[in-house]
Amino acid sequence: MTEQTDNPLRAYSTRTPSWWAPILAILWKDVLLESRTREMVMPILVFSFLVIVVFNFVIDPKPALVTAVAPGVLWVAFTFAGMLGLNRTFSMEMEHGGIEGLMMCPVGRDLIYLGKMLGTFFFILVVELIMLPVFAAIFNLPLFEPGLWLITALATFGFATVGATFSAMAVNTRAREILLPILFFPIAVPVIIAATEATRAVLAGDSLGDYSRWLQLMAGFDVIFVVIAALTFDFVLGE
Repeated sequence: MTEQTDNPLRAYSTRTPSWWAPILAILWKDVLLESRTREMVMPILVFSFLVIVVFNFVIDPKPALVTAVAPGVLWVAFTFAGMLGLNRTFSMEMEHGGIEGLMMCPVGRDLIYLGKMLGTFFFILVVELIMLPVFAAIFNLPLFEPGLWLITALATFGFATVGATFSAMAVNTRAREILLPILFFPIAVPVIIAATEATRAVLAGDSLGDYSRWLQLMAGFDVIFVVIAALTFDFVLGE
């Protein structure tokens, strides 16, 4: 009789149908854990909402200035709220002894990285998709702009590619809440700037060609860093 196990990683590793199975197993594990604890999504959601509301009252922009001010407010809120999610990416594994379990699984470290990165991307993106209607209502801006949703997805993926790596690096340090932003922000600046400028162009009614260079910058950033992070994650997790 075959021994049953509740560990999705171990179950997948015994069958190993393809390379993406461990990635989906890690992602599904994180989704199940978050659905039970709500330790990542709820703090990010509350923080994002508070930042947007506070900025609205402090700045009180006139209708003519909304297009200039709103993109900065949106991405300040998303960036700092995303840091909360990045801090929890591997700290939850550390608290429950999950890092040792991940390292013992007979799968490549690059697949572990991709699974954790996609989990982080999913959770942060869910919060952003919830907050975008709130943001649009507060600042009286159009919501159903395809460009805005594309910018959000590209920028968030860039956050996740870099943040998952640095979260794994900082989790074993005592000052990980301070170290992670120090490592993350200098690398993520191009994505933040590109997302802000592209959002400003979308809200101003510019055509796709006017902000396509910012989309290309974010897409290039995403591809480069997901490859680099996957290739170096063996060293990062080993340390």
